[in-house]
Amino acid sequence: MSKKKVDDGYKRNLVMYYVIKPILLLVAKIIYNPKIVGKENIPKKDGCVIACNHVHAFDPAILIYSTRRIVHFIAKKELFLGKMKWFYLSFGTIPVDRDKKNPLALAVAEEYLNNNEVIGIFPEGTRNKEGGLLPFKFGAVKMASATGKMIVPCVITGKYKVFKSDLKVRFGKPIDISSMDLEKANELLRNKMLEMLEEK
Repeated sequence: MSKKKVDDGYKRNLVMYYVIKPILLLVAKIIYNPKIVGKENIPKKDGCVIACNHVHAFDPAILIYSTRRIVHFIAKKELFLGKMKWFYLSFGTIPVDRDKKNPLALAVAEEYLNNNEVIGIFPEGTRNKEGGLLPFKFGAVKMASATGKMIVPCVITGKYKVFKSDLKVRFGKPIDISSMDLEKANELLRNKMLEMLEEK
């Protein structure tokens, strides 16, 4: 499939991305030093959806730390209203309104995927500090189904303890849902991530 120019009204500045990322990686390494398991499950060139649990505001940074691929996150639109808007734009983040359907956000994310880029999403839709997993929204499976791309399940475990190296990021085997009903695909993804949360 030929690549298309993504125009979502939010200009990406990849120069700034490559300036900021090394600093972000250094900070993540020094402060949390997370253990990364299974990063070979992320396709090296093809597009994919990385679906991860969400326990902390620093989760996106930890995922960026975990792979050389550029990960475009879907994030709440409120982040784009403050002074840090430039920061989120630098990382190609896609704004989404959590209170209603978002056909434009999904269309932009699907275009990224069709351009063989990586989308990062937290299917729970919000941070979950209670453990386990909240019910999943359907964004991850909708994007994967519409584009024929794989979903890479991911879980972050441990605690965000400064200088304690307690965090672990585990990437599972890619899941092909192209022939599945969205309800069953969402259930499969959630069950797989629950299994991964129980692994040591």
